[in-house]
Amino acid sequence: MSTFERYLTVWVFLCIVVGIALGHVMPGVFHAIGSAEVAKVNIPVAVLIWLMVIPMLLKIDFGSLSKVGKYWRGIGVTLFINWAVKPFSMALLGWLFVGWLFRPMLPADQIDSYIAGLIILAAAPCTAMVFVWSNLTKGEPHFTLSQVALNDAIMIVAFAPIVAMLLGLSAITVPWDTLTISVVLYILIPVAISQIVRRLLIADGSMRSLDALLARLQPLSLIALLATLILLFGFQGEQIIAQPTIIGLLAVPILIQVYFNSGLAYLLNRMSGEQHCVAGPSALIGASNFFELAVAAAISLFGFQSGAALATVVGVLIEVPVMLSVVWIVNRTKGWYEASPAVSKNIATERP
Repeated sequence: MSTFERYLTVWVFLCIVVGIALGHVMPGVFHAIGSAEVAKVNIPVAVLIWLMVIPMLLKIDFGSLSKVGKYWRGIGVTLFINWAVKPFSMALLGWLFVGWLFRPMLPADQIDSYIAGLIILAAAPCTAMVFVWSNLTKGEPHFTLSQVALNDAIMIVAFAPIVAMLLGLSAITVPWDTLTISVVLYILIPVAISQIVRRLLIADGSMRSLDALLARLQPLSLIALLATLILLFGFQGEQIIAQPTIIGLLAVPILIQVYFNSGLAYLLNRMSGEQHCVAGPSALIGASNFFELAVAAAISLFGFQSGAALATVVGVLIEVPVMLSVVWIVNRTKGWYEASPAVSKNIATERP
């Protein structure tokens, strides 16, 4: 690990501070960048995400995806966490903290809206940033890609019914254009670009050119992550400064939800005997949120100035720092994880 990667959390913190400060000092600039959208999907952020995920996707040999079935334990755990646990645990935490414990400290007319925003945030798993988290944990790239693709397919049919049920609505307006464009921008286009480049580089049968390119792109990927942070926090700089107490209170159930779901996924993978290179990304996918879709859905349902929109924005604010902490935990506990009899047995069985 390079010195730059070793101190990534320091750079993240500095970018958060810089983003908030710039957003407060130059709100017009960030409003202009933020308005470069198609169906609520910000194009500059999408380009930065390309720079983050394409180096990870370059490592993937699509010919090996047929073997991903051997990671069925990790796939099963992640699907269980994403669709049977996460939305419902967030609803419970929202009602407990926002609807009860923090109620006296929050605007009474926005309580239900805050809870709705938290539920919307948890109802869709992340589709792009997880490639970064998976790479930082040395996760199995084929598993990560397959899991993200499977979640995207499920999200198309499950997002609306789950949110509608938890919000008690008879129908929910899903921003299908946002969902579709997000999948195209964050998954299909980067996958296509990466595979074309990969094929060109290994056309002579050697991996040397590909390895050299990956070595040059790795720092660029992390720089793109930090630039994305500056933009995201710059977009919300005024909100953070104007409502710090509310944002802090809304962050509590989100933080608990992330650590609960990632921890549960990690433990279930360990109990099932899944390899650590799968358990890491499984825990991260299980805990992260598709905040672009969540923000767009909250705005379309409740309005731009609603408590629901603010709650989803809080998810954006804490996503990267919290997920980096989960990455740190996963990496530091690898020895403990692989000491499990079930994991040791599975590794010994699969060893040639």
